[in-house]
Amino acid sequence: MIKSTGIVRKVDELGRIVLPIELRNKLGIVEKDPLEIYVDGSSIILKKSEPNCIFCGSSKDLISYNDKLVCKKCQEKLADLVTKD
Repeated sequence: MIKSTGIVRKVDELGRIVLPIELRNKLGIVEKDPLEIYVDGSSIILKKSEPNCIFCGSSKDLISYNDKLVCKKCQEKLADLVTKD
């Protein structure tokens, strides 16, 4: 559910807006954090980006393989595929 904060910000000449410190603190957003941008009709939605498994989307027990993140469960499934061949 979308909740109005009552805060209005103008877009500058480079297309930027400033997220109020209260919102950043509440959502744990700090300088250099990646944000995902979604469009829903005429709404723009910003979401703090979290690292996820490239196969299932899980954010738990991640390992990096060739600069890609894979969770432990998917890693085990991949290992099973390799050992079956």
